[in-house]
Amino acid sequence: MLPSRALPAGRRLTCLRTVRFASHDAPHFNEPTGLLFGEKPPPPGFRRIKQPWENVWYYGMYGTMLIGGVLLYFKPDTSIQTWALKEAKTRMEARGEKYKYEPSTH
Repeated sequence: MLPSRALPAGRRLTCLRTVRFASHDAPHFNEPTGLLFGEKPPPPGFRRIKQPWENVWYYGMYGTMLIGGVLLYFKPDTSIQTWALKEAKTRMEARGEKYKYEPSTH
């Protein structure tokens, strides 16, 4: 953008005018009401009525998290260290060597 000194005087005024009068509209967001999620609390003695999608969301969200946690807990160990240890044990057993350390009694 050009500095204001480089613009002619008439052009400078139009730039200032557009900036100055651009903020006369209402705010483009919902004004805060102080209510949780913008819902009015039900009158005393009445319960809040759930919308049809809420149960689907709760069961879908938390059910998926539960299933994911169970699957993660029972995930097979696929690390390279576990595979290498198992492979080394089978090869040492095939050669007749002991793979478990036994300290000497001296």
